[in-house]
This record gives sequence, C-alpha cells and structure tokens, in this order.
Amino acid sequence: MVNRSDVHYFGAGPAPLPTHVLEEAAKVLLNFKDKGIGICEISHRSPEANAILADTKQALATLLDIPDDYDILFLQSGGSGEFSAVVYNLVSIWVEKKRAQIAQEVGDDNDEVLKRLRKAVDEELKLDYLVTGSWSLKASQEAARLVGAKHVNVAVDARKSNDGRFGTIPDESTWTLTSREKGGPAFVYFCDNETVDGVEFPQFPKSLVGEDAPWVCADMSSNFISRKVDVRKYAVIFGGAQKNIGNTGIAIVILRKSLLPPVAQYASPDLLRQLNLPVGPIVLDYPTIAKNNSLYNTLPIFDVWVAGQVMASLVDSYGAKRIGGQEEISNDKARLIYDTLDKYPDVYRVVPDKSVRSRMNICFRVHGGDADKEKQFLADAERRGLTGLKGHRSVGGIRASNYNAVSLDGASKLVTFLNDYARGA
Repeated sequence: MVNRSDVHYFGAGPAPLPTHVLEEAAKVLLNFKDKGIGICEISHRSPEANAILADTKQALATLLDIPDDYDILFLQSGGSGEFSAVVYNLVSIWVEKKRAQIAQEVGDDNDEVLKRLRKAVDEELKLDYLVTGSWSLKASQEAARLVGAKHVNVAVDARKSNDGRFGTIPDESTWTLTSREKGGPAFVYFCDNETVDGVEFPQFPKSLVGEDAPWVCADMSSNFISRKVDVRKYAVIFGGAQKNIGNTGIAIVILRKSLLPPVAQYASPDLLRQLNLPVGPIVLDYPTIAKNNSLYNTLPIFDVWVAGQVMASLVDSYGAKRIGGQEEISNDKARLIYDTLDKYPDVYRVVPDKSVRSRMNICFRVHGGDADKEKQFLADAERRGLTGLKGHRSVGGIRASNYNAVSLDGASKLVTFLNDYARGA
C-alpha cells in the first residue's frame, strides 16, 4: 500500500489538499460536532451551516484584507459558470444605467427610451477581454455566445505576438481597450493565472488604474490565496475552489457591494428580452445570492467547510503576515523549480516567457517535446512518488502545479529529480 506521505502530487486540479484538513474532514463526514450525523447531512439553513459560512468568509476576508464594502458569495457554478455570471450581471447593470440616462433626457416617452436604448446597446455595449491563455479565451467565447461577438472586444490576443501560441502578455501599449471617452466597456476581464499555459500576470495592469477605470473582473481560480491582492482594484474576483482553496464543488466570488441593490440597479428580464440580450439563471444572479447569504438554493456546506479549514489554517500559520506568508513560500518553491530548469537548457525548455512565468503552474518541455522521452520522464518521476506532472491534454508537455498544499519538501524532491534526470539524460 502506498502511503500519502510517500507521494507528492503536482496535479493542476483537483489539486492536493493539506493532509490535516483531510484527516479532520474524514471525522466530520461521519460525525459533525458530536451530533451523530455527518456534515453532508446537516441542513444548509441550520445554525451550524450559517456558522461555517460566517467563519469561512471571515478567514478569507482576513487573509486578503478584504474591505467592508465588498461581499463574499459562494456559488455552485465553478469557475466556468462565472464566465457567464459576470456577463449576465454586469451587462444588466450597464443596460439599466444607460436606460436611466436616456430616460432622464427624453422623459416619460417609453417608446423613445426603448428606441434610443436599442441603438446604444447596438453601438456602445462592449465587453473587453484580455486573452492571455486557454481560460480567458474560453471566457471570451462564452461572452460572445451570450451577447454576440460584436459586443466582445478582445483587447489583446497574446497568440498574435507569439507565433500563434500562448506564452506571453503583450505590452499594455498594444492593447486595444474600449475608449473611456466613449463611455468605456461594461467591464474588462482577465484571467490572473492561466493554468493550461503557465502564464501569470506579474502585477495588476497599469492601464486599468485610475478614477475613471472600468470595472475589472478577474478569474483567480488557480492563484487564489497564493499572494497579496489589492482587492479595491477589482469589481469582481472569482475562483473555483479546487486549486488552492478546497475541493471541487463551489466557486467563490468577491464583489463590490456597490454592484448590488440598492446602489446598483439591474435591468428587468422583460427589458433584456426586448433588447435581445440574455436573461441569466437565478442561481447565477448576484443580488439573489447576496440577499440570501449564498443560501438561495442548497449550498454544499461540506465544500465550504473544507475551504474554510484551509484558509483558517493559513490565518493561524501566518498571523500578521496574512497571505504574505504564503506568498513568500509560493515564490520560494517556484524559484527553486525554475532555477533548476534554467540550469539545463539542453534538456528543459520552460514554455512561457520569463517575464510572465506562473508561480502556480510551471509548464515545460523535455528534450524539445520529444513524446517518448517525455513519457519516460513522467514514468521515472512517478517511480519517485512525484505524480500529476503530465501537461494539459490540449498542449502536452510537463506541468508542475505548485499550489499551496505542495510542500517545500515536495518542491525540493522534484528539484532533486530534475537534477538527476538532466545529469543522466
């Protein structure tokens, strides 16, 4: 029998979880707080479930120093569901804001308001996407499917400057963001860390800063709680839990409360239908989820509990450093692995440009991508207890996912193997 301690798992998701959390999870699955029933059996509306929600929110707010004017939501959509949710919600706000402006100009002539609003939607509605990898590409495609390609402005497609492949983030001076002089986009969307392609934004884009900055939505599924984040720069941050935070089953959304009623008003479903715009499902409706404390429908409380335990352990471990403590370790592990790969350019080639290398998903090729040699590399690694290193099926190669639950010891053992393999290659 293989012991858990003998294996270091580098899979990209579902990703490894801290062993102490899993050990406690095994207990509460059978008997939660001495109630004689498991955590998966308690009511999602019980006091215990509400306490789990509150504790998990507090742990995340503490880690990331989330301001009081932001809300935290839990949904069952996964990250891909949020590709749609940000469109449904923020387009609805944009439409209602535009309708109110027009109504103020023309008064109570509803036919004229609708006529001008249709024209505004047709000519002005734009959603800006920074496409730097496979997941932001999927998000932009979903937006085009929902509202039509004419409304989706791909402000940057990183493949165009890299021989048709992802692996860079072009200079901001080349981005074609929707002009703020013309009202700007409904939002700007980017994926902070591209799991498939190993590309991570080294910092928040400078062109998205300023008093008149557009609403920024970021997918942080694969680098959530791995480094400091200035939450105030974002309108919406979301992530699937199954990378750094917990197990598959929930998405976590951090959003400005000003995007919720009564501050923000949403277009009515009838108006959206008149404009040929989509009406989103209620389980992705941010006002509904927020109003019901994420309990509009049956929330998987066990998944929230796991996420809460992971985050609470980080709070306990790093104290005043908060997420900065985890950031230091994440950076150290990534540096160890990249430095080793760079030592052997004849054997290893890191896929993304050095300026945008992901700390979370380290993508590289062995012997120029020779299929047989990469297969042998994976087999040799597995014999040493280093598993989950196969690259995404769409790009191949090797991928070492360096999530929080990968220990420094695990990263060091991977480095030892990389050295041994290169010397014997």
